[in-house]
Amino acid sequence: MSAAPTATGGDGPVPPPRTSVPGGAASTIDGTAAASTAVDRPAAGAEGDGAWPAAVPVAEPAEPVVAEVEPGRVRWDPAERRARASQSFWTAVVGVPAIFSVLRLGVEAGGELQTTLLLVANVGPVNLLAGFLTTAARLLSTGLVAVFALGAVLAVSADRLPPGTRRRPLFARWADITPAWVVLASFLLALITWPLLYLPLLLTAFVAAFQLRPGRLHDRVVPRLLLIGALLAGYGWLMLPTLRDAMRQGDEWLVLVLIVVPPLLALFIAGPLPGMVIRPLASVTEVAVLATLIWAAVPVITTPVLPLTVTTVGPESGPTEDVRGHVVTTDDVNMVILQEQGGVRYVPVGLVRAQVLCPSEEELPRHQLRIHDFHVEDSLLEGMGRRVRPVHRIDAACRTPA
Repeated sequence: MSAAPTATGGDGPVPPPRTSVPGGAASTIDGTAAASTAVDRPAAGAEGDGAWPAAVPVAEPAEPVVAEVEPGRVRWDPAERRARASQSFWTAVVGVPAIFSVLRLGVEAGGELQTTLLLVANVGPVNLLAGFLTTAARLLSTGLVAVFALGAVLAVSADRLPPGTRRRPLFARWADITPAWVVLASFLLALITWPLLYLPLLLTAFVAAFQLRPGRLHDRVVPRLLLIGALLAGYGWLMLPTLRDAMRQGDEWLVLVLIVVPPLLALFIAGPLPGMVIRPLASVTEVAVLATLIWAAVPVITTPVLPLTVTTVGPESGPTEDVRGHVVTTDDVNMVILQEQGGVRYVPVGLVRAQVLCPSEEELPRHQLRIHDFHVEDSLLEGMGRRVRPVHRIDAACRTPA
């Protein structure tokens, strides 16, 4: 007689009840005793002596999944942390230009509400965006380059952080989630918008952002030193005439430092850094970058959106007056001019006799140095533009005070 008889029903044989774990041992899941985790399959035998039917599957036990969480510490999901860093990064990239554009109109209007509304009504978004890109692209690229260079150095040094550190530095997280093409685009934007005088700093930042250590040039020491010497020689050939002119003038120490120090610093800028300096350096650099951007943003906010002109106004047979300011709009009746010294003036169109375009004080050069026919204060974009259309002689009306 079989020990485990099989009942029969309308649809076929019914499996016998499952046996317990051998030895009566019950498994525990996360410290709590409960159900058995194993099932004994009865041995196959002849039909009718209690064998498990071949057509009935046996449920395999699943191993319990226990999350190992350190007591007293919240573990953040890496995907969630990466999403938050990406959100904060793109919020800064999109929000900062919009805020700067609004602030520029308010500053140019002299803080007067009605004048600000007049500018908002007549300065279109395309003109505002074009004005922002031509003046603030340098600031935007500077911020991105600084974040990517510092973030890359901090990212490769993050493994040396002291035990118990909960979060990676902010710039390191931004550098981790930023695609490589965005980093390259920011360096390209800096290359064409930065003054030539500051491009050596861009070389150092590029080496830091992509961690281009000297060891990556060649595996052997002698060829590596030859390659480094060739690169420095090419850089010296490019900058040697400018260095001679700066030393001859005697008061261009800032130019000498900006030309000589960055290439030497590029040899040692790649990480990793010692663990004890990572956290203080991350905090200091974040504050320093923010302070530098605020300091550099002041000229951007105060740069006019509209071109500076001198308009000669007066009757045909009478005395004339030069009105210095920015033309806001012109219709069939009046020319609206935002005067340089403040206030809005409506000039009848019939009284306008002449008008000239004038440069601002910020556009006047401060250094008398050139790098192979390019002025050191011009960017590559400006230098190529001056070759196509050289600077014209400044009109005498522009030198006359308003």
